[in-house]
Amino acid sequence: MHDEPKHRSLRIVYAGSGPFGINCLDAVLESSHEIRLIITAPPRPAGRGRKSRPTGVRRWAEAHNVPVVETADINSPGMISEIRGLAPDVLVVVAFASKISGELTAVPALAAVNVHASLLPKYRGAAPINWAIIKGESRTGVTVITLAERMDAGRILGIAETEIGEDETAGELHDRLAAMAGPLLVDVLDRIASGRVVYAEQDHSRATLAPRLNKVDGYIDFGESARQVRNRIRGLWPWPGASAVYVSKAGDRRQPVTIAGAGVVDKPVDTSLPAGTLDEDLCIACGRGALKIDMLKPSGRRLMDFASFANGWRCRPGDMFLSKGVVAGGAGDHV
Repeated sequence: MHDEPKHRSLRIVYAGSGPFGINCLDAVLESSHEIRLIITAPPRPAGRGRKSRPTGVRRWAEAHNVPVVETADINSPGMISEIRGLAPDVLVVVAFASKISGELTAVPALAAVNVHASLLPKYRGAAPINWAIIKGESRTGVTVITLAERMDAGRILGIAETEIGEDETAGELHDRLAAMAGPLLVDVLDRIASGRVVYAEQDHSRATLAPRLNKVDGYIDFGESARQVRNRIRGLWPWPGASAVYVSKAGDRRQPVTIAGAGVVDKPVDTSLPAGTLDEDLCIACGRGALKIDMLKPSGRRLMDFASFANGWRCRPGDMFLSKGVVAGGAGDHV
């Protein structure tokens, strides 16, 4: 039996702003490697009071006495000069949301790496977790790659895979993948340090995109199949949320809602009902199949189960849930 090759401690500069990277920071801190500097975004307004709050990464750095710098431009000459002065072996980028220049990528002695929440080359972009669920994937994972000129197109250094749960939401999957990312990153760093890392080119012909989510992505199209609608609901919870507008049959009651959970109904469906209509069991007719809402959040109110909503709003068969886009596009009806 041969001993594992020994590796030296790497000097790490970490760039990240999103919570996905906190587990990576924990893992690197507990490893043999040294975090010399953390770079994160400046405070931004958040919450109802819109008070400026530092990133979770900034708070982590202060709690663990790790030097931290906030910058709106990591590629500025001053920032690059400061990083170069630390003589890093590896630059680690996780959920930073800013492109890293080629000049900065060239600074570390050994590698500049990125931790990405998909099985690359699938779902390159800002929202890989959401789009994997929306598109109905059964598996996903975390990939560590080298930084490249093209977005998320670098060489693969390590992959960890997992199944996506049948009922799992984007928020739940985010937390599971974040927990997987830490050990994977440290394994890659160990292999870089010992010279055992393998640089594998991606199959760029298989690349798919996961663009940043916007408001329109949350508009539910009940003309899709019930399973597609359910996947969109799961993939958009808790943010930005899959939205619709409840409208009574008579048109005298309407309420914008965010649907937090729903299930595909296993029963014969009345195909004569227009998509979005509540049937006799208060299930929503879709383009194919029907959907039973479990949880929703009326605009400006708390999250509640559908029975409570149906009682409060006196829901009846024939009432509808319409896409916000459809309602907003109607004659004078803006929600």
